[in-house]
Amino acid sequence: MKEPETIRHGLRVITPGIKATIQDLGRKGIRHHGLARGGVLDLRSAGWANKLLDNDRNAACVEIVLGGFRAEALSACEVSVTGAQADVTVNGKAVEMWRSLQLAPGDELAIGHARHHRLIYLAVRGGFETKDWFGSRSVVVREGLEGAGPLEPEDILPAGSAEALQGTPRIAPPQAWQWLEQPPVLGLVPGYQYHQFQPADLRRLVTTEYQVSDESDRMGYRLAGTPMADPPPGIVSEGIVPGAVQVPGDGQPIALLADCQTIGGYPKPGIITSMDCGLLAQQLPGTQIRFEWTDVLSAQNQRRLFERHYHETVWSEDGRSLHWR
Repeated sequence: MKEPETIRHGLRVITPGIKATIQDLGRKGIRHHGLARGGVLDLRSAGWANKLLDNDRNAACVEIVLGGFRAEALSACEVSVTGAQADVTVNGKAVEMWRSLQLAPGDELAIGHARHHRLIYLAVRGGFETKDWFGSRSVVVREGLEGAGPLEPEDILPAGSAEALQGTPRIAPPQAWQWLEQPPVLGLVPGYQYHQFQPADLRRLVTTEYQVSDESDRMGYRLAGTPMADPPPGIVSEGIVPGAVQVPGDGQPIALLADCQTIGGYPKPGIITSMDCGLLAQQLPGTQIRFEWTDVLSAQNQRRLFERHYHETVWSEDGRSLHWR
């Protein structure tokens, strides 16, 4: 992803950590070509990273798995770091997450290892203007699109704005991160194959605690718990979307996420709400999660409220609160 040396605004990657990729809200209308939607796994944390900088809702940011990321500012710029709690420093001096940060040319931003959760988001004012493929800058590594891979040392990340906001730093309100501190209970909307499952297995799905397994990545998370006793047989492969919960023959659910395949052949009792997909994605292996039934209206209202708050609120002069337009 290295860019021409003529770029002077943005960040230079020193160390990407375990894995870091550029993500926005993903691709739309291309799944019939076999391409995954992609996009940020945690809509809330990525959204707040951009909101702190007054970015466009779809501005690209860096999604960092488990931390360990370091970068140098090529110019004066403004950034924000949200998501899983980690130690963040600028030139070795500790700074807070969930707020806007001013960087001068040559400043080194370092993000330590995540505590308790998995994903950290780094945004820059104006968004990162990397290569656009099919209407999105999101990287789906397995698809191998040219120049769309995980970040590497010395990669240059161009910023969409060469200016920093003037005035006091913005500080996200507690609601921005408090949801991460709650027990991970995931809303599950029944799907059209719901009635193919035995009533006892459906009860088990929402009364059992499942453990996030080591087999978890941007495609999906395998969950381990009391298996369904009599799951339906496999089906003819059909279109599938992020959030779908598949149940293979072993009775253990697989929750699909942003990089999931475009078709699947396992029955699905339901789909996790778009906001709760981020809550699941943030969980580390070994974490206990559970499901609860919800409905389409509740899921839509949850997402619409978040989106409306993003678009229709503005920062106060002191940068510590938001008010509706």
